[in-house]
Amino acid sequence: MKRMSVKESRRNSARRRRQVAARHGQAGHWSPQSQPMFNSGPVHYEIGARPNVMSYGGIAGVHRLVTKLGLPQRINERLSLLKVHLPYHESDHVLNLAYNVVCGGTRLEDLERLRHDPAYMDALGAELIPDPTTAGDFCRRFAEKDVVALMEGINAVRPQLWQGRGRELLGPITYLDADGLIAPTYGERKAGMDISYKGIWGYHPLVVSLANTKEVLYVVNRPGNVPSHTDAARWIDQAIALVKPHAPRVCLRGDTDFSLTAHFDRWAEQVDFVFGMDCNRALRTRAEALEEACWQRLVRPPKYQPLTDQSRDRERRQPQVKERLVEERGFDNLKLNYEDVAEFDYQPGQCQRPYRVVVLRKNITTMKGERALFDDVRFFFYITTRTDLSAAEVVACAHQRCDQENVIEQLKNGVNAMRVPLYDLVSNWAYMVMATLAWNLKSWYALMMHLISDRREGVNMEFRRFLHSFILIPCRVVRRARGVVMRFLGYQPTLERLFSAWQTIERTVF
Repeated sequence: MKRMSVKESRRNSARRRRQVAARHGQAGHWSPQSQPMFNSGPVHYEIGARPNVMSYGGIAGVHRLVTKLGLPQRINERLSLLKVHLPYHESDHVLNLAYNVVCGGTRLEDLERLRHDPAYMDALGAELIPDPTTAGDFCRRFAEKDVVALMEGINAVRPQLWQGRGRELLGPITYLDADGLIAPTYGERKAGMDISYKGIWGYHPLVVSLANTKEVLYVVNRPGNVPSHTDAARWIDQAIALVKPHAPRVCLRGDTDFSLTAHFDRWAEQVDFVFGMDCNRALRTRAEALEEACWQRLVRPPKYQPLTDQSRDRERRQPQVKERLVEERGFDNLKLNYEDVAEFDYQPGQCQRPYRVVVLRKNITTMKGERALFDDVRFFFYITTRTDLSAAEVVACAHQRCDQENVIEQLKNGVNAMRVPLYDLVSNWAYMVMATLAWNLKSWYALMMHLISDRREGVNMEFRRFLHSFILIPCRVVRRARGVVMRFLGYQPTLERLFSAWQTIERTVF
């Protein structure tokens, strides 16, 4: 098969785009039809004799990026779990599990469909890939030090991206977010699991992520009953050491569980931070003692306006169903009247210096039906080293940390990294790290796109949308002496961005 030039590929993509647009252009010109649009005549199934076709056309570009970054070599240098490589190396197992997720797999058993797909193996340059039982056995070989070595091997290639096309996304301030989540399980014999404060059996992983590029730097599995902040300082320190040489300024963010005052002085010498603080008696007394002149009204920016609502008149929008039901049924309803902010200096007991504390005061009315019962004042505290932000901006910065919840949701339901399919804490931790690599590959691939707007959109893209936009594209695979030819058979509107990323990968020397 003759290899197409990039110009010819782009011309074919444009022709397919015009064909699809022509179909869509007929939408407003149809006359009433006597038959449903979904119609079918006789169907015959056949199996082709020669074509080597698969539905994961984008996986070769992802694998090419991984190879050029040198990730397999980094993993093999740091991880030594196999005495004899017969025939697989450690990197083969790690990438096998990560690519299974990238191709839409949600469990170990999904590897079986890939190992019976010759086109998939040809696209990766592999004669064979591990089966599900072998992959499970590999995960069970890990000790804690091996999981840490695997994470450090993955992190070793990130600076190549941050120094290159990722530099613009890192921006003047790089934010490190930390949070915990519950990984539930219905299993009864999974070693290391425990019951959480929510009454859910499972594990309690810690996630430290880079907010600018949505990359997960560290994921640490822990028993379900441990507090969120357990051993968090260790991993935050490692994240700082990883990011600080490549970012002009680093800022830590976390909720009240991560307000570890014993580490504030040490962190303040290296980075900035914005943490929530518990509303304890000392802080509340200070806030209540402030004069009214110290408070300023907080004006929130307008909420995000969906594009679908912009095309409608405000009068045509549907009423608030929740609000109506709460009033009709006489439930207690908390209504926010207004918010004020103020600030003062405060020195925690384990610190050698005072820090800036911003206090948010909310005036809330408790309603029952349409009757106002009483007013309530609630205080929320944020401790920070940031002096370049106003009090309102500190509150906004602290609330932006909530975007990490979207990353955690993607790990749980998009990547399915928290399925805990194995039998003990460490093996499930190893699986979490390898499945989370699939999420990081999405961010790395997005960084390869040419336009900064495309890079931002790709970084913020949900994992399932990324799969259907850049990975799950039918293609024909031809294995040749000097490489592999991937010829797309389907069309996606994102093909232009796919070719943009692929050209960048081929041209970039990491």
